[in-house]
Amino acid sequence: MSSTVTAKGPRNAAVQKAVHQHEKLSKAGLLERAFTFAFRGLVYVQIWEDPVVDMEALEITRDCHVVAIASGGCNVLSYLTADPKAITAVDLNTAHVAYNRLKIAAARHLPNYAAFYRFFGEADQKANLAAYKKFIRPHLDETSRRYWEGRDIVGRKRIGGFTKNIYKRGLLGNFIGTAHLLAKLYKIDLKEMLEAKSVEEQRHIFETRLAPVFDKKFVRWLVDQPASLFGLGIPPAQYEALAGDSPGGIRSVLKERLEKLACDFDVKKNYFAQQAFGRRYERGQGVSVPPYLEEANYDLVSGRIDRVEMLHANFIEHLSALPAASRDRYILLDAQDWMTDELLTALWTQITRTAKPGARVLFRTAAAPTLLPGRVSDDILDRWNYRAEDSLGFTSRDRSSIYGGVHLYVLKG
Repeated sequence: MSSTVTAKGPRNAAVQKAVHQHEKLSKAGLLERAFTFAFRGLVYVQIWEDPVVDMEALEITRDCHVVAIASGGCNVLSYLTADPKAITAVDLNTAHVAYNRLKIAAARHLPNYAAFYRFFGEADQKANLAAYKKFIRPHLDETSRRYWEGRDIVGRKRIGGFTKNIYKRGLLGNFIGTAHLLAKLYKIDLKEMLEAKSVEEQRHIFETRLAPVFDKKFVRWLVDQPASLFGLGIPPAQYEALAGDSPGGIRSVLKERLEKLACDFDVKKNYFAQQAFGRRYERGQGVSVPPYLEEANYDLVSGRIDRVEMLHANFIEHLSALPAASRDRYILLDAQDWMTDELLTALWTQITRTAKPGARVLFRTAAAPTLLPGRVSDDILDRWNYRAEDSLGFTSRDRSSIYGGVHLYVLKG
């Protein structure tokens, strides 16, 4: 889920250019402006793209310079386990920039794995506040420090989120919380899924408990409202693409994506399912967490954290300032779903100019097909190989389950 075209305030020119595609007072224009307003602050506490699939697709090597949209930062830190030369993380959302800089400072300065995991894996202990003050705060830039020590819209100090389960906060966290409340109206506890003893039992719970909810009159009405999916990071244009991905429309698509999340993977080995159904990572030995939080990877992440550069910048403008043929890997999340043809062309012009031969670009789309043909010129796309068969495999293995397509392009030559 991307925030490269988001920012703290809705007046940001990059936000408007990417999202505002209709007249201000039209129905579509009002929805677009409501979406950018919703994206003013922290959106993704956890990123919803599977870094294991990413690293399989990207084939990162020790000489790679990676450029990625930062979002919640889980993938950026996880890529360090693949031993790249450097990672440049880019984001326009000031809250996400502050969050990533907090993670970087924590990886550098928290005393051990136990403290690091308590801070980001459990994220609900009072000891985290003391750890912030002693180990992290002295090493944060002033802007990030002001953000975390400031208050959110309801008056809570933001840093306090790490003492009360930070994963319940942010726009996506609030959306998941609302989904849990909606389920309770129909006498369903979504945590039931985490009690399943097998994938077969998961499917039984989905088919008998969750699937029928999509036929409820209120739910049918609710999902037909584009604003209802803002919390998933889906702007109006992306909503339309998603709705068109199935003959049954948006309700059918959402049901299919939830079915994949609930039934295609063992929930005990899928931290995305744990966050969706339990609003946290499961506790205990051997639980599923993002690679950067695995104990076996702690020394790799903390030892290589200086390779990560976090920039508050526009992705296209960042690339335009780079030398030609200077970067190896590009991760766009789902940002292109938001873009006009003009922006897509500008993006791929700069990617192609700055890419080394053999460079790889990975992105996701709400709908299944790649969105580039017919929107980016053949002169540009002809320089790239689209790995169609590989992309289908990556899509099927992506545990987050919310995207229609995971797409890999490789530069020829």
